[in-house]
Amino acid sequence: MKKIILALALIVFPAVAPAADIDQIQERPHWSFEIKGGLFYPDIPDWKTYYGSDRTTQYGAALAYKATRRIEFGIEGGYVKDTGRGFAPGHGRPAGQVTYELFPVNLFVLFRGVVSENQWLVPYAGGGFTRMYYREKVEFQDTIKGHADGYHARAGLQFLLDGLDRSAANNFYLDSGVYHTYLFTEAQYSRVMVNATSGSVNLGGMGYLAGLLFEF
Repeated sequence: MKKIILALALIVFPAVAPAADIDQIQERPHWSFEIKGGLFYPDIPDWKTYYGSDRTTQYGAALAYKATRRIEFGIEGGYVKDTGRGFAPGHGRPAGQVTYELFPVNLFVLFRGVVSENQWLVPYAGGGFTRMYYREKVEFQDTIKGHADGYHARAGLQFLLDGLDRSAANNFYLDSGVYHTYLFTEAQYSRVMVNATSGSVNLGGMGYLAGLLFEF
């Protein structure tokens, strides 16, 4: 009889045991993944003349490995696009629609000011190598494309979202292994010089972005 009761207890106990709280987990996250979007202000001269505004949209995603809790190394891919009007050389008349695209690829090191796992506000800064792929298509003309190398720097603040719904945060960890979820805002500057007919031009510029960061 005792053996039967013991067997039943072993079966029932896992079902009634409380789910582990993420605050009680001792192991630290080893990876981070982020998605983001925002505004990009190109350094290219006369951008507003051709595209009607001094800014356009920018999107990106990044994956990084945490060498320590505060230092990580990663790769980031981005996308910038705008559409405007081209002008014929010599007389400045409209020459058709022009589509301009950038595909920045960043290799970076990042430093996060993490002191405790429940820290609701975390500053960070970093930077590294940038390879910028570009493509410009003017209607009824050949497509111009290529790439150039440079660098970038960024800094921002991330806001811990776990405390808004602790139960949902615990379930997210149990289901997918995500320790923490953050909302973040970021400023990112890039400088990638390329030779043009008018001289050297910076394909980079200033970006102001916001997104979600997941640590796992």
